[in-house]
Amino acid sequence: MEPAGWGERCERTVATRVAHPARSLSTEARLRFLLATHRYSTRKVAAVLGVSQRTVQRWVTKRPGARRPPGPMQVRAIEDAVLARWQPRVRARRRAQAEADGFVFCTRARFGFAAPAGSSDDPRVRWNTQDLPGEVARELFAARDAGVGEQQQTVILARALGHAYFREWGRRAHGLHVAFSEVEFADFSIG
Repeated sequence: MEPAGWGERCERTVATRVAHPARSLSTEARLRFLLATHRYSTRKVAAVLGVSQRTVQRWVTKRPGARRPPGPMQVRAIEDAVLARWQPRVRARRRAQAEADGFVFCTRARFGFAAPAGSSDDPRVRWNTQDLPGEVARELFAARDAGVGEQQQTVILARALGHAYFREWGRRAHGLHVAFSEVEFADFSIG
């Protein structure tokens, strides 16, 4: 399974889960939300989604036979656009909470460090749930905001997980390189 980008996962974590249109509503309802957000301008919604104004008009028309549903790529773009605009103050407050208090990161992935064969710390698939500090959340959000790629964000998480899990917050195993790959599952949770 190819994971979604870490920045996207962080962003989805700070979004509220109750009645979240990007997760629970139909594509038609998401389009209505985008139209309302942009003062019912199909031109502005088309610019946000990277399609023509006429395409948006075909998606939302009430005329029978004229309506055309968006394709899978457009559905994803609509969901992302709604997510980016849904409850900005709530998202900002939850982001600030994560950056101040930290977050819980739960994953099932190949995790460990280069060790002699058969060592208990040799990289293998394992479940790991760790409380990570706010500095890690700040670093991940800053990386996402700067447009840093997923690979660099994975390095940030690997370093933080290694520090918490193997090094016990700096009490042992200094200087070891942590391997974190083959992510099967990952979830962030905030307070």
